[in-house]
Amino acid sequence: MYHTWMRYFTPGPVHHRLGLVCLGVGLQHGTLPTVGPRTLDHHVAVVVSAGGGWYRGADGRRTAVTAPALIWLTPGTPHHYGADPGTGWDEAFVDFSGPAAATYTELGYIEPDRPVVPLSDAAPARAAITRIARAARPGNPLLEVETGAAVHELLVALRRARADTNADGDPVLTALARDAFQPLSVAEHAARHGMTPAELRTAVRRAAGCSPKDYLLTVRLGRAKELLAATELPVSAVARRVGYDDPAYFSRLFTRRVGTAPIRFREQQGRSVPGGWSSRVPDPEHPPTIPPRSV
Repeated sequence: MYHTWMRYFTPGPVHHRLGLVCLGVGLQHGTLPTVGPRTLDHHVAVVVSAGGGWYRGADGRRTAVTAPALIWLTPGTPHHYGADPGTGWDEAFVDFSGPAAATYTELGYIEPDRPVVPLSDAAPARAAITRIARAARPGNPLLEVETGAAVHELLVALRRARADTNADGDPVLTALARDAFQPLSVAEHAARHGMTPAELRTAVRRAAGCSPKDYLLTVRLGRAKELLAATELPVSAVARRVGYDDPAYFSRLFTRRVGTAPIRFREQQGRSVPGGWSSRVPDPEHPPTIPPRSV
């Protein structure tokens, strides 16, 4: 026996310009019927949170699926899969499409070459899928936008939940961020990790979807923005703080990547914070209370 619930949507052209649209959602469990062989023209994320089964792709090889796991179904790829007929499985799926899917694939969030991905925990992905299911109520005027936003959340949740991902963050990225402001070349960063530059490039691209140089630049410019917005340090001092001895080069680089000059960026922020911003992240669920004004 099995239970199936699903809804399908048809977003309009304006919603596709948001980058991702949700085309359908389903929650199923039990000894479900086999799917395929078939080929789709859009993406599907199938999250298996309990039980097991199998997947067969275009090469004909059969891969075991053991919960918690993710099955990626990508456009144009023949596939065939099913739950174990003896035990079944608990499945949730989301159909989606849009131009942002190509970017998520480039960044490594969607993996066409790894259709079966072991997960450490299916709960966060199931929570995002549940939000889509709840948004599918009849007459919801925010349906397309609400479900599209949840697809973005789902892709992030699935990326974080991979069984080969450290819950505390990628150690290579953590170390690069820590050392980003030191005058080190990519080769010197690699040597610190006992890696070749090619190995470091592979590790950073797999973890962050970019080259080590671009990752270091992102960290440096993020800190530069904080210093420009929160302090009155001269641009030359900001440049030195983030690893650039030549303030003119820093200004050109900042302008090219941010789209505005450092001085203009500071003017746009409109305020400085004596002593700088706090490094302590506030709890959004328990914000500090402002005492009532005495009269």
